[in-house]
Amino acid sequence: MTPVGRVESTLTNRAEAPKQGNEGAPEAWLVFEPEMVEALHGIEPGDEILVFTWLDRGRRDVLQTRPRDDPANPIQGVFSTRSPDRPNPIGLHPVRVIAIEEARMLVTDLEAIDGTPILDLKPVI
Repeated sequence: MTPVGRVESTLTNRAEAPKQGNEGAPEAWLVFEPEMVEALHGIEPGDEILVFTWLDRGRRDVLQTRPRDDPANPIQGVFSTRSPDRPNPIGLHPVRVIAIEEARMLVTDLEAIDGTPILDLKPVI
């Protein structure tokens, strides 16, 4: 896969990022490669979209975890969790578009950290 862009966020490490975007994530910019600008046509401020990312700092050798890294939770397989540590660390982020400026899109509720590669966008339907 080839990233189509990267996340620009004030979140710079996993420890400071919320577990889910609706748990206090700051606004963030999705910055796209120049050749991807045409692919943004039709997306408008106010739209809800799904952002697919490659969680490049996730561990790929983890098969089980405690949900939300809470020792009180029982161990579960990563496929039943939203853990960023998993064999193929693909992130799925429901966000709302605030603004679009050329090859940049400002969104809400994105818990991905700065520099995270963007793989794709899809509308929420």
